[in-house]
Amino acid sequence: MIEKQNVTLSIPKNLLHKAKIVATEQETSLSGLMIALLTELVEEKEQYDAAKQRYLALLAEDDDLGTGGSITWARESLHER
Repeated sequence: MIEKQNVTLSIPKNLLHKAKIVATEQETSLSGLMIALLTELVEEKEQYDAAKQRYLALLAEDDDLGTGGSITWARESLHER
């Protein structure tokens, strides 16, 4: 069983009223709605952080960034004025 802890939130009354309506429409409680939203938020953050770490690791191991170690163009040819 997952251990739970109660928290106290201060939420504007109009937002609380609307959130209760959303929870009812989704056939869940306000707590259930908050758990679902917070779970989604945390999972997205964890996935972003993992993707960022993979990307940074790829950058660290590949110095040529797809150039094969040689640059075949000049800045002037890329940025014509």
